[in-house]
Parts: sequence; C-alpha cells; structure tokens
Amino acid sequence: MSEEPTGSGTVSAEPPEAFFRQLLEDKADEARRQIVRLTADIREVTLAGRDLPADNEYDPEGSTLNLERAREEALLASTQKELAEVLEALQRMERGTYGVCERCGNKIPRERLEARPEARFCITCASLRRRQVA
Repeated sequence: MSEEPTGSGTVSAEPPEAFFRQLLEDKADEARRQIVRLTADIREVTLAGRDLPADNEYDPEGSTLNLERAREEALLASTQKELAEVLEALQRMERGTYGVCERCGNKIPRERLEARPEARFCITCASLRRRQVA
C-alpha cells in the first residue's frame, strides 16, 4: 500500500478513495445532525410564535421570531443542499467518476477535494461557472 501526502504535510497510508469516502461520510453525518437541530429550532420558534397575538404588527417580539424563523429556514435549506451534494459525491465514487471534473473531464486536484470533498468541478471550471452565474 502506498502512502499518500495530505494537505497538512503529513503522510497517510490510507488509499485516496477510503480517505475521501470518510471525509464525505463525516460531512454527511454532520449535515444530518445540523438538519435535526435546525428542524427542532424551527419547531421551537414556531411554537413560541403561537403565544403572540397575530394582529399586532407593532409587537417587536413577533418580528424577531419571524426573522429568527426565516434565518433558520434558510440555514436548513442550505444544509439540505449541502447534504444532497455530499450524497451525490458518494454516488460518483460508486460510479468511478469521483474526482473528475464534470465540465472538462480533467482530474480535480487532491488539495481541492480535501478542502471541498463534494466538488464537481476543477478550480478553473468552477471559476468559469461562477462568472457565468454572476
């Protein structure tokens, strides 16, 4: 078994696929925990809002709860999207296409995958996509 350098300068004897699979699984587990927490927070804020009169638009507590709920819902949507991207990366690993840029077909550098293991594009193609969206 060959040893693979990691981004931190240490050497890992783990095969690259096992290393990245573990990164992805850890990231998926963390996202799932965050989804559970955010869902509970949204439920709590929703229940707290039931005690407030619905017709008082000047009640500062009501607007604070609405803002908090909107913030939590945005975080939940973002975390769900992140989890979907991680699960898609695991599927690419199963198909044997993990680490290959979906746009140009080049290999995605290990450093990029260590920083963002769910990456679908190499840095060059990701930059091009960002410019097209902006």
